Amino acid sequence: MELRQLEYFVAVAEERNFTRAAERVHISQSGVSAQIRQLERELGAELFDRSTRTATLTVAGKAALEHARAALAAAAAVGQAVGEVTELIRGRLTVGMVVGCTVAPLFEALADFHRAHPGVQLSLQEDDSDRLVAGVHSGALDLALIGAAATTPAGLEAFTVISERLVAAVPPGHPLAGRSGVTLRQLLAHPVICMPPGTGLRAVLDRACAGQGLEPRIALQAGATDAIVDLAARGLGVAVLSASMAAHYRDRLTPVGIDDVDTPALLALVWRDTRNPALRELLVHGRRAFGGQGG
Repeated sequence: MELRQLEYFVAVAEERNFTRAAERVHISQSGVSAQIRQLERELGAELFDRSTRTATLTVAGKAALEHARAALAAAAAVGQAVGEVTELIRGRLTVGMVVGCTVAPLFEALADFHRAHPGVQLSLQEDDSDRLVAGVHSGALDLALIGAAATTPAGLEAFTVISERLVAAVPPGHPLAGRSGVTLRQLLAHPVICMPPGTGLRAVLDRACAGQGLEPRIALQAGATDAIVDLAARGLGVAVLSASMAAHYRDRLTPVGIDDVDTPALLALVWRDTRNPALRELLVHGRRAFGGQGG
């Protein structure tokens, strides 16, 4: 049994797909499949049910998963312990980022960290916030930049980067363009363009609608702010953005406050613990890159 076999096994279990797992570990799909078949022969049991397109863990696979993760963590800890003694941090960090969120300070933090600690392999994964939070809880992710409504996830450490209210954003000539504020009901009289489910902005919007018994008419949704703004500027609906997002596009859209939606949309870094020295160092770079924002 080799560590790389355990690594491939964990990757397939977490991705639930051999192709995505192969992309994650940077080898061919056939290579991943062959190594897992060899691991199964050594263990005397199949680890995955391959009868469907999704790679589902068998009972034996479920029993093996946490032990495989523990073995990989123990192996990484050996390198970290030696690295701390020699003042050189090594290992690997897997960072998650909410889909459609391009935040330059995060990229700056990763770049600065890489220059300071080239012995640490960095991996960046994009997903919706719910899956990112689950990944941090399970240990599949060391750190994640997530969107949330009002509060950060329970059971995790957090550093809030942004906390601000939602606004509507409309092009010149739109019926809402001349107003200083609108109610949620007034906003929903128009088609809405917003972020997809799993993002902090959408969570705030959905929660506010549910609280007032309203059903939003989501005309279009996109994971990239530029796309939302471009669609709204073309008159296809009212964009729902955070205050800072809308301010960035004042040359194209006019922000209009939503008077009865007080719940803030959060953008936050979350992690489970800092026993990993590489993670501790990355958090230092993250706080520095974000300029001490949040808390």
